[in-house]
Amino acid sequence: MNAPASIPQYSAEERRTRILAIVGASSGNLVEWFDFYVYAFTAIYFAHAFFPSDNPTVQLLNTAGVFAAGFLMRPIGGWMFGRIADKKGRKTAMMISVLMMCGGSLAIALMPTYERIGVLAPMLLLAARLFQGLSVGGEYGTSATYMSEVALKGQRGFFASFQYVTLIGGQLLAVLVVVILQQLLSNEQLRDWGWRIPFVVGAATAVIAFYMRRSLNETAKAENLNRKESGTLGELFRHHKRAFFTVLGFTAGGSLIFYTFTTYMQKYLVNTAGMDTRTASGVMTFALLVYMCLQPLFGALSDRIGRKTSMLWFGALGMLCTWPILSALKTVTSPYAAFGLIILALAIVSLYTSISGLIKSEMFPAQIRALGVGLSYAVGNAIFGGSAEYVALGLKSLGVEEYFYIYVSVMCGVALVVCLLLPDLRQVSYLNDED
Repeated sequence: MNAPASIPQYSAEERRTRILAIVGASSGNLVEWFDFYVYAFTAIYFAHAFFPSDNPTVQLLNTAGVFAAGFLMRPIGGWMFGRIADKKGRKTAMMISVLMMCGGSLAIALMPTYERIGVLAPMLLLAARLFQGLSVGGEYGTSATYMSEVALKGQRGFFASFQYVTLIGGQLLAVLVVVILQQLLSNEQLRDWGWRIPFVVGAATAVIAFYMRRSLNETAKAENLNRKESGTLGELFRHHKRAFFTVLGFTAGGSLIFYTFTTYMQKYLVNTAGMDTRTASGVMTFALLVYMCLQPLFGALSDRIGRKTSMLWFGALGMLCTWPILSALKTVTSPYAAFGLIILALAIVSLYTSISGLIKSEMFPAQIRALGVGLSYAVGNAIFGGSAEYVALGLKSLGVEEYFYIYVSVMCGVALVVCLLLPDLRQVSYLNDED
């Protein structure tokens, strides 16, 4: 890794260009996550159209299985788009990624139902979700790499944090669109045709994001793109194996606790705490809104105290506080108390998520960065983040839900141990000499 370099003085025009690049990259990230999550939020309305059954639970399980299949495509997407970004450029990879998400959403919006084309309907739905899974798997690594490279030095934590601002924003926007449709359309209209509207919205906004990304400047240098070993697994595992497994180690704990206190938490409030669905949804919507706003604050904090220090606090607090917070939520009766506990947990998670893409980018050289960041994240995310809900519900069904608290705490402990071995990335970073 390179030695520390002095903070460059940016002209007003250079600052404006870089900030617009952050906006362009993060807008596509928002669209990607909106398109990916709108499937989960509308599944209750379209499940019958693709999986005929007298049992609504069976229909939802089938749609959930298709959702999970898209999740498991992320490592392949991380490898494929990481290679493209390191070989052809970050801009090219990000444009292809958002176009693929557009195509997947449009395909679902226009897809014939089981009643019209039979078993081909669920097969096409699965194909569209696999396509989207590839796209979102590649989006993280390429956008994290690009935003880290274009961020203003000395403020990288602040600017790179907008990756998670838009990731969370995409989820919130998906919820908002569905809520608006619920107010405008009857339940029957939503089941008949209204469920298609969010996918049309997603496809249309993806086209806008494509044109925004089309105007971005490339950050990858020609000499790195032209190197034979750029974006190859051989280069990654021959020379950067330690960095890969280090990132995998703290991503495992980070992804697990992120999904525990975001996507799974609503179910936990309903199934374990006994809260009604509407109240739990309200608590989580406002909690995610606050969580989104926390990202720039914690990103800026990392610019002051260092990425390693932020990660150490994340690992330590995640290990020590997960059990007490989940135990308190289990018996909570007030939605306000639940909201406060969840915000406490999400503040801890923000120590990781605000700098997640940046700290990974700092650990790989330019010619292998997008692949290293994307693949290590996608593997850890798919295995530990993607399985969080299934592990939690499985242990609950066995009557040992507390074991899940231990599992999350232990994985945060693993992240802590891994981060103890990190160098001070303010002093030693592959990004230092690339301005």
